[in-house]
Amino acid sequence: MDAYGHVNNAVFIRYLEEARIDFLFRPEKDFKQGSVVARHEIDYKRQLVHRHHPVDIELWVTEIRAASFTIAYEVKDDDLVYVRASTVVVPFDFEHERPRRLTAEEREFLSEYRDDDEAVAA
Repeated sequence: MDAYGHVNNAVFIRYLEEARIDFLFRPEKDFKQGSVVARHEIDYKRQLVHRHHPVDIELWVTEIRAASFTIAYEVKDDDLVYVRASTVVVPFDFEHERPRRLTAEEREFLSEYRDDDEAVAA
């Protein structure tokens, strides 16, 4: 938390990371070949005061490209939104130290979480 008792902006990055890891690295659907974050975009909508109970983080996929995908998030309580954010993720080959294309299995998995309404609006 910051000097005013609010959740610090850097902590929100950690919240998004935890949600993204839970999403991408499930036992049945795993990005074992690796991925890296290429970009974060965060809109802080209201302050979140430090507390001991968790917030909800909803996430969905807004874009799937050959060698990247975008995840959107809302950090919220019921209808009260604290943060709206997105992350561009790039599949990565750590052995060869370079980006790679999404596999067919990864693309299929991500497609299950695609928000078609946002895809049309984009």
